[in-house]
Amino acid sequence: MRGELRYHRRVKIDLTGQRALVTGASRGIGRAIAAALLDSGARVVAHYRSERAGAEAVVRGTGSVALDADLSNSRAAADLFARAVDALGGLDLLVNNAGIAIESPIDASTDDWIRAWETQLAVNLTAAGVLSREAVRHFASHGGGRIVFIGSRAAFRGDTSDYIAYAASKGGMTALSASIARGFGKQGVKSFVIAPGFTRTEMAEDFIAKYGEAYAMKDIALERMTEPRDIAPLVVFLASGLADHCTGTSIDVNAASYVR
Repeated sequence: MRGELRYHRRVKIDLTGQRALVTGASRGIGRAIAAALLDSGARVVAHYRSERAGAEAVVRGTGSVALDADLSNSRAAADLFARAVDALGGLDLLVNNAGIAIESPIDASTDDWIRAWETQLAVNLTAAGVLSREAVRHFASHGGGRIVFIGSRAAFRGDTSDYIAYAASKGGMTALSASIARGFGKQGVKSFVIAPGFTRTEMAEDFIAKYGEAYAMKDIALERMTEPRDIAPLVVFLASGLADHCTGTSIDVNAASYVR
């Protein structure tokens, strides 16, 4: 499984001894990140909500573990961090990757629109905030650590009218990361955002099926859509400590579909 997710290795980053929690690691971007961290020597807790087989396949034979949690439940998010610490004997890296995008037209019923809004913010932002709070407290008392948020270009350029809540959640995530970087850097905590554009994942398939491949491709400047393998190596690089003075920054990975 991990052999399918290998990357160019002109520079080899060794993360031996590092311990990471990656949320949403059973598929897509999270799965690629977990595989890249494992290939660099880290041990990983691969979080999943329901797709146990995918998460377990990534960590099989590595001395790492897969743990489940429903991140729409804030208490479950806090418990996940504690379980991950117990599983690996501590953590050095948190990757807040898990996210959902629910199509919610502005003319949906009020109850349906509010439900979609609250569900997306619960998973995309509140859970990330709860996990990050636990991470800051743990890192500050154990010599430091790093948090990487998988955000979105939607935080900066906005999204379509049916995905207002998704964009808002990613905007909040960006502000959360910057606040952690500014507030806890002297306690050894570094925080970063990687902001992808449209990425070819299982989660994107519904959008592609509805709007078509051409619509998804029309804004990008490269010959192919961004894929999880284009994002995962950046997490390894940030985890290495080679970019700690970039703490607080957001890194765009969107094939020039949005340029700041």
